[in-house]
Amino acid sequence: MRRPLLVGLVLASVVLLAGCVPGAHTKPTGSPTSTPTKTPDPIAGLTMAQRVGQLFMVGTTASAAQQVTLDAVTQRHVGGVFLSGRSSLGVPATAAVVSAFTGLVGADSTGGLPLLVATDQEGGEVQVLQGAGFSAIPSGLQQGAMEPGELQTEAQTWGAQLRSAGVNMDLAPVVDLVPAATAASNPPIGAFHRQFGADPGTIVSHADAFRNGMSASGIQTVIKHFPGLGYVTANTDTTAGVTDTVTVAAGVSTGIYQQEIAAGARTIMVSSAIYSKIDGSAPAIFSPTVVTGVLRQQLGFDGVIMSDDLSGATQVLAWSPADRAILAIQAGDDIVLVSKDPTVAPQMVDAVLAKAQSDPSFAKLVDAAARRVVALKAELG
Repeated sequence: MRRPLLVGLVLASVVLLAGCVPGAHTKPTGSPTSTPTKTPDPIAGLTMAQRVGQLFMVGTTASAAQQVTLDAVTQRHVGGVFLSGRSSLGVPATAAVVSAFTGLVGADSTGGLPLLVATDQEGGEVQVLQGAGFSAIPSGLQQGAMEPGELQTEAQTWGAQLRSAGVNMDLAPVVDLVPAATAASNPPIGAFHRQFGADPGTIVSHADAFRNGMSASGIQTVIKHFPGLGYVTANTDTTAGVTDTVTVAAGVSTGIYQQEIAAGARTIMVSSAIYSKIDGSAPAIFSPTVVTGVLRQQLGFDGVIMSDDLSGATQVLAWSPADRAILAIQAGDDIVLVSKDPTVAPQMVDAVLAKAQSDPSFAKLVDAAARRVVALKAELG
């Protein structure tokens, strides 16, 4: 009656011994052995201070390199510069201004990463860079009246002019939907004819044409101002408490962004208006519901999210500069735009760094944002 048990023990011993015999489990000749390759972390070589710096774009006058902005690059590792105001100096003089900043790029300042050098070159009344070598760009409405193919060709020319001046990012195109009947009473967009038109089809086709033309010349574009500024009756630059009571999370305005995301948009700017039908508790740039909930999760955007100006816009002055930067990053923004008043940049950067060093969960947000910014920079030609 004990023989089955004995047989079982013998068989088990044979199996165990087989595992010790050389070649017992040798794979057939020719079978490859592959080891998964781990993708290097693009921010592994950056200090926390340098990672934080990548999350800021600081303004300087377009006609001169301001010392406060130069210091932001060298002392606080800021990874982006914005040319503000209006300049009629032309391409060569603008290139000289830009080179004052790009000449600062190094291992100690930006971790060796290139700078994002941006401006507002939309057209019409919103064209920062003018003068010799820069075309007079028509307004958004005038661009919207062009055939998309013609606009793309023109945008490629405008992009080449920016590139020759050292600029690699244009905070354009505007994709806000502004109803024709209320355009004149829409201060931030309609009053300046910044919109391509009053219907989603025109906006999407012409935004695509503008982006593709700029991209052909090596210019990154930033579509704006999510989830839309076409229904507000005041300008967030000059007024506090600006609120949109029309736009919803899954509506026509956000649908335009969804189409642009599907068409390859890489960077989106979020507005500082309050959207009462999405999250009435805070400006969109401070709202995790708007930035992470709607833009990231609902629309599936995995690119770079930039705030509208957080330095001098009246809409956000009730918050301290430090709180503006921290709230924006907690909401899900990747780049904090400090364009109008660069003097507040040190307070913002220092506050974000201090929080990242003391709060591990916030540090993870900083790291994730820095990875997206660095990935975008890797696409620069």
